[in-house]
Amino acid sequence: MSGKDEKAPIEALGSPSSRKMPRTTKRGRKNRGVPPPATFDIDTLPGSSNLTALEAAAIIRRTPGALEQWRRDPNHPLKWRYVDGRPLYRVDAVRDYLASRDKATKPSQSHNARGDGRAARP
Repeated sequence: MSGKDEKAPIEALGSPSSRKMPRTTKRGRKNRGVPPPATFDIDTLPGSSNLTALEAAAIIRRTPGALEQWRRDPNHPLKWRYVDGRPLYRVDAVRDYLASRDKATKPSQSHNARGDGRAARP
């Protein structure tokens, strides 16, 4: 049984010290913060252009996770469509959403101001 062609099972698979194992296997986490402002001007893009979720989030100044939550609501005003399983936002849909948000916002009043014009007491 001791032939030249026979190898011990350990040698056939390689010794444990020869195999490189990563010390720690860290799972990559999503960046859940607001992306940096867009490097392009949305007003110069044609309305039929498509934006990725990250690009749309950069323009709207929301997190990509917020857009993901919005996609679960079919009646959300920001419209999207799936292409090859990935959500894409049309530029004109993002513009319409931003315009509707501008109309919906009202001028803010300082938190210590009263409705009758008098200043709040400390």
